Amino acid sequence: MRDFLATESAGAVLLATGALLALVWANSPWSASYTSLWSSNASVRIAGHTITLDLRHWVNDALMTVFFLVVGLEIKREITTGHLATRRAALLPIAAALGGMLTPALIYLAIAGRSAPHGWAIPMATDIALAVGILAVAGGRFPPSLRAFLLALAIVDDIGAIVIIAAFYSADFDATWLVGAAAAVAATVLLRRCGVHAILAYVVLGIALWISLHAAGIHPTIAGVAMGLLAPSTPRHEQTVSVVDHLEHAIHPWSAYLIVPIFAVANSGIELSAQGLKAAFSSAITWGIIGGLVIGKPLGILITSAAAVRSGAADAPGGTNRVQMLGIGSAAGIGYTVALFITELAFTDEVRRADAKIGILVASVLSALIAYPLLSAGGPRSRPSVAVSAVTDDHPHGPDRQM
Repeated sequence: MRDFLATESAGAVLLATGALLALVWANSPWSASYTSLWSSNASVRIAGHTITLDLRHWVNDALMTVFFLVVGLEIKREITTGHLATRRAALLPIAAALGGMLTPALIYLAIAGRSAPHGWAIPMATDIALAVGILAVAGGRFPPSLRAFLLALAIVDDIGAIVIIAAFYSADFDATWLVGAAAAVAATVLLRRCGVHAILAYVVLGIALWISLHAAGIHPTIAGVAMGLLAPSTPRHEQTVSVVDHLEHAIHPWSAYLIVPIFAVANSGIELSAQGLKAAFSSAITWGIIGGLVIGKPLGILITSAAAVRSGAADAPGGTNRVQMLGIGSAAGIGYTVALFITELAFTDEVRRADAKIGILVASVLSALIAYPLLSAGGPRSRPSVAVSAVTDDHPHGPDRQM
């Protein structure tokens, strides 16, 4: 977990740099080159099948598959040996994530449901890298248990985003190619059971799955999640780390340090002219996203977390208080990467996309500015709060119900 969080924290700097570069580029005298570059087409022909996409979609549909592969690996690790491995440990982040997804969606629909209902899922997403980055800036001013809670919450959030992308943001299904996708999954499972360890074989099957899903009308990044979940959690060799841990350790830096920053450059180029900003701030889409992320995320997380703790079904993170839990909720309101990803799927109209992206940018900045002082509220080294009793060494499993 320390390695994962450290990589995400460092990646957050590159992600923010990529977003800033795109904003400067798109509002510079060379803005035409930004549009021209990312809208230029490229074709790839594999086994007689030609795929033609513009450069932005090669980034969003192909490169981001590696990002979702890391997500799949992290989900697999969390549900087998991590914070989601037991029912009681998983209950609090699951409840928090569900509240943190449902409430923003409802707020968005209340504001923009009549004019742009397809954007309802945009404010549901949490950007793990930037959220963890805020925690890194806050330093040791809050209990370490909050880092684990945020990570588990974000993982459940990612699962929700994956399900939503597959179910609501895919085109008409082609049953023939779905059979091909199922065959690729079946072949992967068969190779695993036969003890095949050759990475190249799984890469080929992953590419076959990606092509099949793309042709079937299902967003192809789901291939990354599927291959991550299919990775074995057994040790690579006797008394060594698992295959999941090994792959995540090898691939995660490429995703965090290269792919996500490139994604930010490709998708963050928003025109920030006075006219464009005026139009955006008169758009229900912009305010729906801001309301969903800035208000809905922390509110939903706090309410459902408190309900889970008070019911006795889950324990609150030890040593935390309500203010810091609200800070975690605000950090989860930084929804940049996946929110931008869903924006590209939800809207085809460039004006609506621009309104949504401005809403995501403003909401993410506001959420970060709100989260930092709340997370720092516990002082240089947070101690157990009166509001939330810490779990002591004498009672490691005692329920903490005073949230």
